[in-house]
Amino acid sequence: MAFGASGGRGGFGGRGGGGGRGGFGGGRGGGRGGPPRGRGGGRGAPGGRGASGRGGGRGGDRGGRGGRGGGRGGARGGSNVIIEPHRHAGVFVAKGKEQMLVTKNIAPGESVYGEKRISVEVPGSGEDGSSMKIEYRVWNPFRSKLAAGVLGGLDNVFIQPGAKVLYLGAASGTSVSHVADIVGPEGVVYAVEFSPRSGRDLINMAKKRTNVIPIVEDARLPNKYRMLLSIVDVIFADVAQPNQAQIVIQNAESFLKNDGHVIISIKASCIDSTKEPDVVYASEVQRLRESNFKPLEQVTLEPYERGHAMVTARYQRHQKAG
Repeated sequence: MAFGASGGRGGFGGRGGGGGRGGFGGGRGGGRGGPPRGRGGGRGAPGGRGASGRGGGRGGDRGGRGGRGGGRGGARGGSNVIIEPHRHAGVFVAKGKEQMLVTKNIAPGESVYGEKRISVEVPGSGEDGSSMKIEYRVWNPFRSKLAAGVLGGLDNVFIQPGAKVLYLGAASGTSVSHVADIVGPEGVVYAVEFSPRSGRDLINMAKKRTNVIPIVEDARLPNKYRMLLSIVDVIFADVAQPNQAQIVIQNAESFLKNDGHVIISIKASCIDSTKEPDVVYASEVQRLRESNFKPLEQVTLEPYERGHAMVTARYQRHQKAG
């Protein structure tokens, strides 16, 4: 919902149930909330709350990568599972015994972090009109802040099929792999990660997802990878650094198209642990305003991530700051 509003939309597909919404100035909005069926996609993938930390010297994502080409293996779909489009293009909802957020696997048969896979036979989907199995991957909001933002009720994440995305703070590639699923073969994800250890996992993931360009560099120094990028439509940032807003601004000035968008996951304690989270969020939003961004939405990431908010904004390159 737009800046300055409260309450609103969330959960899977429709209205109601999502993590409490809050526009800018509205703080955390409607409280902890959650998707209509409790944790949503949480049970669909192993690892629980095991999201890896952000910042320098990160290790790999907890819970394991699930090995080459299988992880825990695929779940049977058939008549027991119905796949429906989510209101965000490229995102889907698997409805069975429980509802799970899923993305269409761009590398069928491959698991990235041990996530559950669901195969559904779709009549008439083959080139000759025959039935064809399509594989989806469960997108766990406890392992991906972007998934938490989707379930928290963001009206628009701007990441869609065919988009060019710059992902700052890619870690081992858990969330990046789902972004790659969403943008599809016509899109591209430039994934920047500073930690060499996480970078190795990121590179291995990208071997099976050719629309991912792994970049093991410092997001604070965009000039170091300038030659690897073209202009992008969206920047997603999850770097959890005290100067995160400045990092986003520098990368936007170098790579983001005019009227492009940013999505920023803000961990309040990493910015300033002495202040209340709402004060920290407001300060970060103001920094964006002063640098040619128009803030659009703010949602809490609870109950999936405590002390986190997600902010979206539009970049107006040629507008006077203020």
